[in-house]
Amino acid sequence: MPKKRSSGGRSKGGKGRSGTVQCSLCGAQVPKDKAKRVTKYTSLVEPRLLKELRASGTQIARYRTTKFYCISCAVHRGVVKIRNKNERKTVPRRAGRRRRNY
Repeated sequence: MPKKRSSGGRSKGGKGRSGTVQCSLCGAQVPKDKAKRVTKYTSLVEPRLLKELRASGTQIARYRTTKFYCISCAVHRGVVKIRNKNERKTVPRRAGRRRRNY
C-alpha cells in the first residue's frame, strides 16, 4: 500500500519512541510528536474591565492553558486544514507572532 507521507505524520525523526498525550476532546492516546498543541492565554478578568485596569497601570495575571488534539479532532476544530497533494509537498507558512499589550 502506498505511503501518504514519508514522515508518517510525525515529527519524530530518528529519536525512537516518544511519549503519549491524551487528546483534550476525545481522550484518545496520541504520540506527543503527532498531536497538535494549542496554547492559549486566558485571564480571569472580563475584557472591558481588563482594558480599564490596564489603562490605570495595573498588572493582571494571565494563565497559560495548553491543549493537545489528535488529528481528527484538530481537523474538526479547524486547527489543521485539509490540504491536497500538491499543497502537502510544501510546508505551510506559519502565521507571524503578534505581540499584544495586555
